[in-house]
Amino acid sequence: MTQPRSVAFVASERDGVCPFDPSQDLRRMRETDGLPRMRVVHPVLGEVEAAVVTRYDDVRAAFAHPRLVTGNGIDPDQPRTLYNQPGFLLAYSGAEHARLRRMLTGSFTLRQVERLRPAMEAIIDEHLDAMAERGPVADLVADFALPIPSLAICELLEVPYSTRSMFQRCSQVIMSGTTSADEVLAASTELHEALADVVARHREAPGEGVLGTVVRKHGAELTDEELIGFGTTLLIGGHETTATQLALSVLALLRNPEQLAALRDDPDVTATAVEELLRHLAIPAPVPRMAMADVEINGQPIAAGEYVLMSALTANRDPAFVPRDPDALDLRRRPVTQLSFGFGVHQCLGQQLARMELKAALPALLRRFPTLRLAVPESALRYRTGSTVFGVEELPVTW
Repeated sequence: MTQPRSVAFVASERDGVCPFDPSQDLRRMRETDGLPRMRVVHPVLGEVEAAVVTRYDDVRAAFAHPRLVTGNGIDPDQPRTLYNQPGFLLAYSGAEHARLRRMLTGSFTLRQVERLRPAMEAIIDEHLDAMAERGPVADLVADFALPIPSLAICELLEVPYSTRSMFQRCSQVIMSGTTSADEVLAASTELHEALADVVARHREAPGEGVLGTVVRKHGAELTDEELIGFGTTLLIGGHETTATQLALSVLALLRNPEQLAALRDDPDVTATAVEELLRHLAIPAPVPRMAMADVEINGQPIAAGEYVLMSALTANRDPAFVPRDPDALDLRRRPVTQLSFGFGVHQCLGQQLARMELKAALPALLRRFPTLRLAVPESALRYRTGSTVFGVEELPVTW
């Protein structure tokens, strides 16, 4: 009997030959009428049956459906975990979600994000200088991909950069998709305590970052627990995903030298390149939804209480969505409405920040090291296949 697979693995399962392509199982699901059901293992819910949604139109409709929810409020009698943390946006739906999200939205507009660009470019240059000085071999994950978004998050939370190792460790455990409920609870507790200290400092003297701004503008409307949840939202949403996207983008480009050269040598390619890399890699496995009533997705029934898994990976590669070579990486492709950031009211709050970081970091890296290449055989790379965010453990490079 086939063992149930993890929630993250099912929605973001990769091909055995190319780590960027959907698995053959996911492709078959996309080509099959109806919505297949599978037994999957969730780190908190345990073993459940879920409908797997793989076609672009269906995934987009599921993201937007108001009765397919990521959370239904907080249970005060249960321990604080990612989806049972007041203020964590994905724990809410409807009016309460809208109330909380509007307090953060203003800090993540394109205009606000662009104000961070000079600081981010300086951070990027510092890390490239350090790589050049230590080189000619580096682990691109540890030396570049992780520090860039980590510094951005520390800036947003206004915490010392030394805190990053704790944030990274807790985030990886919580997002793993394969860790036990006890491990998730322990990491959640440690993160909660650290963010409680951050919130206390902002209550006493609000800073200039996102949390300080929220305290000044909306402090009377929010509990400390909700502010801790805001910090968790920023950390989980903007740290692991951007770091992984950055590292995998470099690996994808190293596998496609002509595309790498286009991004390195032509500044006009940068904007379309980032959108195409987001579409092509689709690294996050979207959060499972639960049907609050009997619903239909493009005429396909889902019963009240059923769980739904959406695969942005297969949706972004759907030939009905991208008719021309959907599996190819084409940095000059006209941008499309890819679903790697989700869609609808829960669409990623920090997507403009992630885009800015990628647009700044990728060309800078490739121009500083124009002969960048893998320092090990590609077969030696190890991937986080069970994680909610698919990624590579290490990426040794040389130049």
